[in-house]
Amino acid sequence: MKINEKTSDKDKNNLIIKKYRQYLLLEKSLSKNTLEAYMNDLDKLLNYLSPVSINSLDVKLSDLENFVSGLHDIGIQPRSQARIISGIKSFYHFLLLDDYIEADPSELLEAPQIGFKLPEVLTVEEIDLIISAISREKKEAQRNVAILETLYSCGLRVSEVINLKLSELYFDEGFIKVEGKGSKQRLVPISPKAIKEIGLYFIDRNCIEAKKGFEDFVFLSRRGTNLSRIMVFHIIKELAELAGITKNISPHTFRHSFATHLLEGGANLRAIQSMLGHESITTTEIYTHIDRNMLRSEIIEHHPRNIRFRENKGQSTKQ
Repeated sequence: MKINEKTSDKDKNNLIIKKYRQYLLLEKSLSKNTLEAYMNDLDKLLNYLSPVSINSLDVKLSDLENFVSGLHDIGIQPRSQARIISGIKSFYHFLLLDDYIEADPSELLEAPQIGFKLPEVLTVEEIDLIISAISREKKEAQRNVAILETLYSCGLRVSEVINLKLSELYFDEGFIKVEGKGSKQRLVPISPKAIKEIGLYFIDRNCIEAKKGFEDFVFLSRRGTNLSRIMVFHIIKELAELAGITKNISPHTFRHSFATHLLEGGANLRAIQSMLGHESITTTEIYTHIDRNMLRSEIIEHHPRNIRFRENKGQSTKQ
């Protein structure tokens, strides 16, 4: 198909991407794995632009800088950021060569300093090991399982999880209401796995007499008050040591892992930013253009916990 005035924007973009793939394969002679990596990186950018209806041919440097800023915000390592930027520069170099654009918006796009170190990211297997290290003989065992699943499945800050209220749980709708930095509230999708673990914890919680003023807190200490940040930090450090995890981790590591695993699984960067509640230059755009059904769809489709939950459910049905 040739591009002409009657060609729709969607068909035009599809044709350009097809030609770009041929360019990488034939002219750049890239290996199959490298080719797919370049195309995956381009998909991340296109998915980022789609909710705000920005055509890839109309992209400005500021759009690309916002995209890269989002990668940094959610904890993508500098080396991975640099690789993604390299892929984007390759795409816009191709567009310039083939006269689709008159100027390359990525020309002044800067790669991150490789020496800058972001917090560690856990693998799904390491998270499973940490949760498996919880001794079921302890009274607070199920509470701790529920806390870790909520941190990982929702990408919450530690302050957000310890201050989570019963009145802010909307399990039937699949959301929780979270109060983040600056007392700003947002709705965050919660996975079936986390809902299940919190539900099991409620059996133990109902046996705890909450102190006055703490009746609405989800996670309680033995004394009937809410937990402290230090207590959650200590729980995670102790469990990581028992699980043989040598990485320097904290509650925030679960948040970075949540974002990284979603992006690696193909989730939309804007949706991830919105779920994390980041304060950034793209905040207004995020909350204007991302609808809640799309957010829930992103976490249900791309989070490792939900993928495994669906697989296990399918196996149970067959049996």
